[in-house]
Amino acid sequence: MSVFQPGNGKVQLSEAQIVARIRELGAQIKRDYAGQEPHLVCVLNGAFIFMADLVRAIDMPLTIDFLAVSSYGNAEKTSGEVELLKDLRMPIAGRQVIVVEDIVDTGITINYLLRMLEARQPASLKIAALLSKPSRRKIEVPIHYLGFEIEDAFVYGYGLDRGQFDRNLPFITSQA
Repeated sequence: MSVFQPGNGKVQLSEAQIVARIRELGAQIKRDYAGQEPHLVCVLNGAFIFMADLVRAIDMPLTIDFLAVSSYGNAEKTSGEVELLKDLRMPIAGRQVIVVEDIVDTGITINYLLRMLEARQPASLKIAALLSKPSRRKIEVPIHYLGFEIEDAFVYGYGLDRGQFDRNLPFITSQA
C-alpha cells in the first residue's frame, strides 16, 4: 500500500477498494466479451490510470486507443461545452467498443462522446466509468461497467486531478 497522504482532504475510496473493484470489472468484461476482442477507448487525461489497471484486469485479447476531450479546463465545474482535443487513431466500425471514463458527472461529456462514436458505426458501444455522480446528472447516459457511485463532491486522485496535480495519488479523496 501507498505512503501518500490525502493532504487536506478525506479519503473517499481507498487503494484496496479501487483495486478490488477493478478486478471485478475486468472479470465481468471478460465474461461479457468471451470469444471477442473488445476495443477499449480511454478518455484522457483523467481515465489513464483506471484504463491501465482495467486492461490488466481483463484476461483476454483486446486493443486500445485514446481520445481527449475537455469540458472543464482547470476549473472544478464543467463549462457545459465539450471540445475534442485528440481523436482516435484506429477506426472503430464493426468493433466492440468500451469507452473508459474516469467520472460521469453531468453526463454532457459522455453523451457527446457516445453520439460522436455511434456515428462511426461500432458493432457495440458501452461505457466503463470508475465513478458516477448521479445527483449531478443533466443528461442520463448508460454506464455498463461502474466502479463506484459517489456523492456530489469534488474528488481527485487515481487519475483525477486537482488543478492538474494529484493524479498520482493511489486513492480517491475529496477536498475538506
